[in-house]
Amino acid sequence: METKNVNVCETFPDGTPIDGWFYDTNVPSLEKIGKQYVLTAYGILDDGKLYTKEIQALIDLAAKEGGGVIVVPSGTYLTGALFFKQGVHLYVAQGGMLKGSDDCSDYPICETRIEGESCLYFSALINADGLDGFVMCGPGTIDGNGMRSWKAFWLRRSWNPKCTNKDEQRPRLVYLSNCKNVLIADLNLQNSHFWTTHLYHCDHVKYLNCRIFSPASPVKAPSTDAIDIDVCSDILVKNCYLEVNDDSVVLKGGKGPWADTAPENGANERILVEDCVYGFCHGCLTCGSESVHNKNILLRRIKVGSGSNLLWLKMRPDTPQHYEYITLENIEGNITNFININPWTQFYDLKDRKDIPLSYADHVTMKNCKCECETYFNVEPNKTQYELSDFTFENLDIRAKNDGFKADAVENMKIINVNIMTQVLKTNSKRPRKAENYGNRKGNCQNQ
Repeated sequence: METKNVNVCETFPDGTPIDGWFYDTNVPSLEKIGKQYVLTAYGILDDGKLYTKEIQALIDLAAKEGGGVIVVPSGTYLTGALFFKQGVHLYVAQGGMLKGSDDCSDYPICETRIEGESCLYFSALINADGLDGFVMCGPGTIDGNGMRSWKAFWLRRSWNPKCTNKDEQRPRLVYLSNCKNVLIADLNLQNSHFWTTHLYHCDHVKYLNCRIFSPASPVKAPSTDAIDIDVCSDILVKNCYLEVNDDSVVLKGGKGPWADTAPENGANERILVEDCVYGFCHGCLTCGSESVHNKNILLRRIKVGSGSNLLWLKMRPDTPQHYEYITLENIEGNITNFININPWTQFYDLKDRKDIPLSYADHVTMKNCKCECETYFNVEPNKTQYELSDFTFENLDIRAKNDGFKADAVENMKIINVNIMTQVLKTNSKRPRKAENYGNRKGNCQNQ
């Protein structure tokens, strides 16, 4: 892939220039990544046996010898949790699959970050902490093999409806913490037990040309978020296909009544998602449910097959939140909710705090979008819990079963060239495809 011209004058939503780093989409060849350590050359075979210890020993050997790249050749190689070291990378060749064990005991319990808290939880299949320049790439596949965990989760949920991800613990596919200058490119990342990829306290991470997938049927893969961004800065997601049975790009950062003062929590800043295609997902861009501060978030040039929410701001009444300078532009597709802002009370706990912390969402822009949806404006005013201000809707062509517009939901709302066409859907249709009995509402004013 060629590097684009970095002399492009573009900005994030608050006017901060987009750094040239975001335009460098070069993916190095295998030969340029480093000395190759091919699994089969070290007795690790495509024979259905578990090779966790052997692959980890190979990672340790590569690190001891000055670094290199672990190469997964054609075939399927079974492993539990792996822990990468500085200077050691991962390449999965065409026809190659690194397949995770379906036995959770093959993923050691360790101190980690889950759902906005530091706690003991299963390690991931691929783990990296404190690395600079880590590369994961290749046209092959990393498969979590999560079916056994999915069935266990739904079985527990059947007799305990309040079952959480901490009750039915299961490993993530990729967990990167305290890393910088990371490249994840060209890979198929699929069938995770739990979250697919999770970044915590990372900066300058690129996802290029990846396919991230988990099924919604016949067995739903619960909470298999595609990309969880947790207290990170300068993240690029480009030319990716995202289809998961939960949220696709999720911004996290902490939860709880004093979450904004805890040193392990913090903001996500300068997140760019562009030129991606979404299959089914719950949220295309989601803030929460564990999030403190998100700023300068840009989602653009996106096609959506059947997303439940295009922009979803989960407002926790037990957590102080600030979502600001978020822009979605040049979006096409089929959505249940064009925008969804409502109180999020799952596992609500004010602990020792007596008042509900006030949260904010401001400088949110949605423009140049053409979408069919169930509901255009699913926004619930709740001024005792959160304040919404300075929203802009511009150049929108929306066909929706329900308009849902509330003029008093947002202070200083700008509506410019917005065409909302309400329609009656056929009774057997889950999403608006064909319009019948149109009502028409156009907006070209402020505070409409």
